[in-house]
Amino acid sequence: MSDRGIDVHAVRDLLETDPHTLLVDVRTPAEYESSHIPGAINLPLGRVDAHLERIVADAGGRLVLVCQSGGRAGQCQGKMAAAGLHDTVVMNGGMNAWEAQHAPVERGRKRWALERQVRLVAGGLVLTSVLASLVWPPAVAVAGLVGAGLVFAAVTDTCAMGMALSRLPYNQPRNDVDIEDSLARIGARG
Repeated sequence: MSDRGIDVHAVRDLLETDPHTLLVDVRTPAEYESSHIPGAINLPLGRVDAHLERIVADAGGRLVLVCQSGGRAGQCQGKMAAAGLHDTVVMNGGMNAWEAQHAPVERGRKRWALERQVRLVAGGLVLTSVLASLVWPPAVAVAGLVGAGLVFAAVTDTCAMGMALSRLPYNQPRNDVDIEDSLARIGARG
């Protein structure tokens, strides 16, 4: 399948017509717990590299990759394609688009999305450095570094701060059983 994304309507049609299609949510476990598409498995982007060989070997049908807005799913698709798995597609707009279309969602305990966590940390760093610069003027340089990092993140469609935050305990699965269950579901379709 093409590496271009498909919209929510096409994903819903695909799920109805192709029983071997599997939704793979690459957001953090905290984001997945907060809300996810019914039937989707959670395989956080930060854990894909550790299991990439198994994913490629076991994939038995099309994988639809989902994240919050599409960026992380695109990164995951690139990793999988580089490892030899090409029957993947990214859902354009991610969960934001899915929920905007009023498609079914399973909700759990409300958790902060990774993008919201990044905004909190970046904003907090900028505010703190500007306030600190009133006492020690060189502190404003931290605000400049955060701004440069955000510009770089936008241009490259990556986010070092988001990747670092995804490693915090808040964003990790409670145990590896969840990851094993997801990997088993990938292999069970073959």
